[in-house]
Amino acid sequence: MVVCIAEKPSVARDIAAVLGATAKKEGYMEGNGYQVTWTYGHLCTLKEPHEYTPLWQSWNLSSLPMIPSRFGIKLISNPTYERQFRVIERLIGQAEGIINCGDAGQEGELIQRWVMQKAGARVPVKRLWISSLTEESIREGFAHLREEREFQPLYEAGLSRAIGDWLLGMNATRLYTLKYGRRGQVLSIGRVQTPTLALIVARGQEIAHFVPRQYWELKTLYRETTFSALLRKSDEELLLEAEAAAGAKTPKPAENRGIDPIASAQEGEAWVERLKDVPFCITHIARKEGKEIAPRLFDLTSLQVECNKKYGYSADETLKLIQSLYEKKATTYPRVDTTFLSDDIYPKCPAILKGLTAYGTLTSPLAEGTLPKSKKVFDNSKVTDHHAIIPTGVQVQGLSEREQAVFDLVARRFIAIFYPDCKVATTTVYGQAADVEFKAGGKQILVPGWRVVFAAQSDREKEEKEGAAAEPESLLPPFVKGEQGEHTPRLYEKWTQPPRPYTEATLLRAMETAGKLVENEALRDALKENGIGRPSTRAAIIETLFKRNYIRKEKKNLIATPLGMELIGLIRVELLKSAELTGLWEKKLREIERRTYDAARFLDELKGLVGEIVTGVLSAPSAAAPASPASSLPEGERCPLCGKGYVVKGHTAYGCSQWRSGCTFRRPFT
Repeated sequence: MVVCIAEKPSVARDIAAVLGATAKKEGYMEGNGYQVTWTYGHLCTLKEPHEYTPLWQSWNLSSLPMIPSRFGIKLISNPTYERQFRVIERLIGQAEGIINCGDAGQEGELIQRWVMQKAGARVPVKRLWISSLTEESIREGFAHLREEREFQPLYEAGLSRAIGDWLLGMNATRLYTLKYGRRGQVLSIGRVQTPTLALIVARGQEIAHFVPRQYWELKTLYRETTFSALLRKSDEELLLEAEAAAGAKTPKPAENRGIDPIASAQEGEAWVERLKDVPFCITHIARKEGKEIAPRLFDLTSLQVECNKKYGYSADETLKLIQSLYEKKATTYPRVDTTFLSDDIYPKCPAILKGLTAYGTLTSPLAEGTLPKSKKVFDNSKVTDHHAIIPTGVQVQGLSEREQAVFDLVARRFIAIFYPDCKVATTTVYGQAADVEFKAGGKQILVPGWRVVFAAQSDREKEEKEGAAAEPESLLPPFVKGEQGEHTPRLYEKWTQPPRPYTEATLLRAMETAGKLVENEALRDALKENGIGRPSTRAAIIETLFKRNYIRKEKKNLIATPLGMELIGLIRVELLKSAELTGLWEKKLREIERRTYDAARFLDELKGLVGEIVTGVLSAPSAAAPASPASSLPEGERCPLCGKGYVVKGHTAYGCSQWRSGCTFRRPFT
């Protein structure tokens, strides 16, 4: 018999049906020369410290750092897990061969390898590697089973990740808890968890210490169009323009039109008085036509971002929904970090589109000719283990309302990539009143192209259009150079705004790019290499921060709690809380997958780092814990938690003046 091990019972049933293993047994299915069994995700985990030596049973600073000479795995203590493992162990003991049918990713590889190791597997192992659970995909996967050795680097990367998390988490958590914890409180430190919390705390501090600055804008209304006054450029801006012009074929002289920034309301009102009786003249009209490509296909992070922005789903909710769609065969493998498709998917696309019968009005125009194949979509160099998330074309009934909403996003993105580009015209109109120059701009859609795919969405979704359509569009009336007329100059009082708190959407982007929030997709792709966490684990990291009371949610905003702020204030080792430095570890783990970095070297470096961290913290003054930013705020400063009230001093503590309105900021004197 050949034993197939899937990652969960539902997947095992799909595989068994394709293989003809129809006889149901206790913990597996059998037939046609196969026995198909399953795990429940992680059945095994790394051993606890006390299982290496009794000396690590109690939490003691003298036992740190804890670095086992050799790491071991154990079965997770759970009656269901233990019963299923005995079934797997018995089947493996009698097997002629094994097929690893775990999820096709780093975590899936680690899960199955640990189970096979614990069960003492000694027979040849093949690997099933598929991107969807359709019958066609499963049959194709079994027809092209791969050798286990091909995935050794993937396993080593997953093992290195697990050991690294153990080394840093176990040692740093005990270290900071014993050194600074109060009344038995555990201060949890994690390789990805802590830098993520630090991002939220830092953003909260930026908001709390933000000092608004007043400024004024001079605008004028002409023919129901608002024109903004041009501001005089700084010397630095002029120098950059001059350098750019010097390299051009036709150098342009540096110009410095416009007015100086308005320093006071009085100065602004003087400009209004000066201009109100002077006619407004259109001096120049610039029109440029261009194209906008369709939004990219989804990877897991971009799908989580979109679902959070559009529907308010948490990252964890979105992951569960897209995982369910994958298991129901509606979409492909979800835990991916690429927005591209491999070339071998292109021949399958007509059939996938044909299967999207609910979108017939959108797919029927595509059936009339050959589908376009763009390098911006199909690029083997941008795909490693799996391609972007797309529909399978399989008809699926009984989706929940939320599953249908997520599927709709995935399906429309897929359809849109085969539509023509959207053609737009951008117009900039310049005008002048007295010696003040003004400018107005607008965009006009000439040919909607792919936008028709999203125009068919509900009214609610139309307000939040996909991709480039998210930008507000303004259409300008027809202007003629030289025309003149009356206008209404106005002065607008403005205040600089603080940074926005993180939402799950913006936090996921920050994790993906190691704290650098960028809108440019090409630049974001380059930064993904150093992102913190993996697409499949980021949702769990955010959920962990909630469970440990380090962050809370206000509407969509993520706010650090006093406990979370205090923890980050205690950590003086920059490496433990730096998203950028943690991103370098992630880069090395990816290099281990690609065989360009050695796993043993990575772990040696991490062991050395853990030793340095322990030595550094132990040698720090222990008379008192370092004051957190929250507890050291003087009376009268803005509350670091809600940003609305102010810090007030009571008899024994600092607190927020808005505590009656629900703010929970309280800190004892230190």
